[in-house]
Amino acid sequence: MELVLQRAYFKQGTNGTLFISDWFLCHTIELPWRNNQRNVSCIPEGQYEIIPRFSKKFKHHLILKIVANRSFILLHPANDAKRDLQGCIAPVTYLSGIGKGVYSRDAMQKLLSLVYQAQDRKEKILLIIKSQNHENYRTLPKTNS
Repeated sequence: MELVLQRAYFKQGTNGTLFISDWFLCHTIELPWRNNQRNVSCIPEGQYEIIPRFSKKFKHHLILKIVANRSFILLHPANDAKRDLQGCIAPVTYLSGIGKGVYSRDAMQKLLSLVYQAQDRKEKILLIIKSQNHENYRTLPKTNS
């Protein structure tokens, strides 16, 4: 299974949109890009394998394997990146601001369900993180009004 996270970077945080097979799954929130510094930056763009994990703190969640110069990068519920994240990614149902969202637990459940199904099918689960590239989108011509 391949998940694609398209990010938009801002000084206050990083907002993203998560897709599975070109279908919208949910939005995401992260810390701003600060050169991959631990606890204060989102992770670099790239391809990561993810696996399900369980902990007392986050219950069922996902962990990214092999992130350069980082460890324990998780996908877990959170509604405010600056307050709740230390480099992790939080799925959210709706974005409510830069680095902020709502109904994170609902989005996480949706994501976990798909991941567990893929795991049952013995599929490798990949997360591809990239920047939104607006150059590929056509815009409407400007009108004189």
